[in-house]
This record gives sequence, structure tokens and C-alpha cells, in this order.
Amino acid sequence: MNVCDFLLENSANLEKEAVVGRESILFTALSSDVMKVARAFRQKHGENNYVLILSENSRFFITVYLALMKSGNICVPLNPAIETENLDKVLEKTGSGIAFISKRYQARFKDYQFTVYDHESTDQWCSTSGNPEKFLPENGFDENRLAEIIFTSGSTGEQKGVMITHRNIIANTESIIEYLKLTQTDIIEVVMPFYYCYGLSLLHTHLRVGGAVHMNNAFIFVGSVIDDLNKYSCTGFAGVPSHYQILLRKTKDFKNTAFHSLRYVTQAGGKLHNAFIEEFTEAFPGIKFYVMYGQTEATARLSYLPPEDLPEKIGSLGKGIPGVTLKVTGEDGNPVKPGETGEILAKGDNIMAGYFRDPETTAATIIDGWLHTGDMATVDNDGYIFLQSRAKEIIKVRGIRISPKEIEAVIVTYPGVIDCTISAINDDITGEAIKATVYVNETELDQFSEEAIRQYCAANLASYKVPQQVVFETKLTFNAAGKKSKY
Repeated sequence: MNVCDFLLENSANLEKEAVVGRESILFTALSSDVMKVARAFRQKHGENNYVLILSENSRFFITVYLALMKSGNICVPLNPAIETENLDKVLEKTGSGIAFISKRYQARFKDYQFTVYDHESTDQWCSTSGNPEKFLPENGFDENRLAEIIFTSGSTGEQKGVMITHRNIIANTESIIEYLKLTQTDIIEVVMPFYYCYGLSLLHTHLRVGGAVHMNNAFIFVGSVIDDLNKYSCTGFAGVPSHYQILLRKTKDFKNTAFHSLRYVTQAGGKLHNAFIEEFTEAFPGIKFYVMYGQTEATARLSYLPPEDLPEKIGSLGKGIPGVTLKVTGEDGNPVKPGETGEILAKGDNIMAGYFRDPETTAATIIDGWLHTGDMATVDNDGYIFLQSRAKEIIKVRGIRISPKEIEAVIVTYPGVIDCTISAINDDITGEAIKATVYVNETELDQFSEEAIRQYCAANLASYKVPQQVVFETKLTFNAAGKKSKY
């Protein structure tokens, strides 16, 4: 089945909002628009084109995204603030010459020889007469066809194009709906961009069940997010670690607000330290907190920790989601024993088709059907997985392997600390030494000292894990998806 048909299969005829808020649209209108845009685009350009989408989260993005997949073309959603160098690399790989660009970003790309479509183009296609129902679901559609290419952020190396098939999206969407128990009554507050796989998964799941999304493109204005959750009766909120750190420690309003409809929240996109999870669940005992883990290479999601297991298994990323098998293996390829460290491997219908035009990296990443995530973890006696770090993040001090996350988890419990980043610096004696960059509010900066942080670490960590250098910062920096930028 074409993934567009799958997502709208049960909701296309609903006379209810698919998007709430400023760009409100009913499912019936959205479905009609998608089919008309898909038909017009296919008539002009045929199929199997790699088509860029450069837009903020909007009704325009949603319509184009679904229409391109429906028309048998391949979406390439990109950050509209993408650097010229990175865009040039994407174009070199894909040969893309067609782009859907929102009005606010067109000036940035005027020097590129794209065939450009914008809101006016899609509005014109949508206003034409004709029955969109003629563009019916295709029988025998190959689910293994490419639906989209998501380019990774490049935080651990050069950008790679992750090839996601129609089947990948269908499988991951079904799994997420099952464990979150999503229904037509659910409304999600979306603060993550749709060119990020986590953001797209929110769109996919809520379209499929006939729920709704509310798009807030300005998380920096935290007050608006807090207000939106009640104003639009949101039942869900999804965030990466920085979102929760800011909500919990950059504003007092969040923990003092009663959210009358919020049923659950989800967290992925990196490990959120236990101190923040405990702070949230203590402030909101009636809201279910789902810790999740995933990768772009897995369409979005690989594991989750059920909220009822959180008190006993805090710090764990849980187990595989429905339809996904996870295991942690050592260098010998065998599953690790409890307490031992190994790499997380994953298998399921959500695992990518590979890296775009990069067979060597694909072959090194997917071996015998197993995705090698590059994430190091251990397991407990019950089979719950505990993330330690990415293999490339391990710091070696005097030959001893140290996980940055273990030290960060201690420092963020120091009163007043908002966040912490542990990194390696060169040391003539030990090879690598530990540097702690500690983030605090500017008004409280004079209350902190390097020695106080070091003493706190010494009281809670082995001596070789105490940072040799501590610096303080008052401004957190994030990438476009809300993930923390490395200092």
C-alpha cells in the first residue's frame, strides 16, 4: 500500500480537524488537497523524482509531503536553514531539480536553478475542478519503493541520506500507535520540525488514527507552548531532552500549570538524565511519561519504556517496540550478560533500505538484516536495555573507558544546574582528560565555582571520572531539531 493511502485510509472522510490552530483544516479538505496536488504533480513530472521540501511546519508542508509520496515520487525534506555547503552535497547526491519552497525561504534559494513550487502553486492545483477521488489507491503498489530520504544531522560525521520506504513508515506508525494507545481523540503539540524523523512520526501516527496536530514553530517562546497545551486541549507532547530541561528549569510557569487534557508525554532524541525525569513525574504524577529510543535509520522508533515500569527501571530505554527485535552484543557477536557492555542491534520492518548511494556504509551498518546502531549499552537481569553512549563518544583516560553520560547525570543533580556536556580534551600524560561545560542561569552564575563542581563529582564518582576542567556557560545552543549542540 502507498503510505499516503495508509495514513488517510481511516480518516480521509472525517469531518474533523486534522490540524488545529492557525492553519486549521478538516481531514476531508486535507485529503482532497493531497489528491489534487498529487495528480497535478504526476501529470507534470511523472514518478521517481527526488523532490526537495524546504519549509517550516505548515499545512503547505503536510499537503506536499503526502502528495509527493502519493504520486510515486521521493520526498527529500530539508531544514530550510540548511547551509549552502550541505545543500550542495545533497544536490550532488540526489540530482534534485524540483523544490517545494515556502514563501518565507524562497530568497535563500534564488540562485539555485530549481523548478520551484510554493503555496500559490498548490492553491491553484487545489482550486481546479475535478474529482480527486479518481486518484484512487493503487492496487499492488510496491511497499518497498522509496518514500523519502532523510538526511542525518551529521553530528557524528558527514551527512548521510537515510532511505525510508513506504513499508518502513507503515510498520513504524503501526507500532507507535499500538504502544501509545493513540485514538481519534488525541491531539499532539508539535514543536519539532517535520524534516526530523521524530517530528514526522507525530504527523504519521495522528493522521492514521484520525487525531490532530497543533504546530508550534517557536519553542523559544516557552510560554506559548505552555499556553497551547491547554488552549488546544492537547493530549500529548513530544520532546527531545533540551525541551524538558528548558520547561523544567528555565521557567517556573511550567511546573505550576495544571494541564487539563494532557494524557502523556514522550521523550527521545537522546538520553534525558534521570534527575529531569524524576522532576517531571514528581510535578505531574497523573501524566504518563514515555522514555523512547530510536534512530533515523529506524524510521523513528526502536524502543520504549512503559510508564508503569519507570519507577523501577528509570534510566532504561526499555525494550523493543512491537514488531522490533533488539539485542545488545559484544565484540564476539554474542549477547552480553547483565552488566556487560555491547552495541545495540535492531531488526524489523522499520529498518531503512540503506544509505543513499553509499553501499559501503550500508553494508557496514546493516549486517545479516541487523541494524548496527553504534550505541553502546548494557542490560539488566530482566532484559531491559540501559544506554551508555555512542561508541565514538567514549573517553579514554589512562586507558580506562569512560561514558560522558555517567558524569553528566551526576552534575545535573547539582542544585541550579540546567545542563552539562562532558567532552574530551588533549592531555600529554593521560591522552585524554575530561572537560565539563556546565550550563546555569545567568542570574545565578556567581553562585557556582569550578572547585564546588569538582568536589560534588568526587563525592559521587570514582576519582578518574572527576573532570579536570570545569567551565560555565549561560546560553544553551541547539540544532534545528532541538538537540543540544556539542560545545
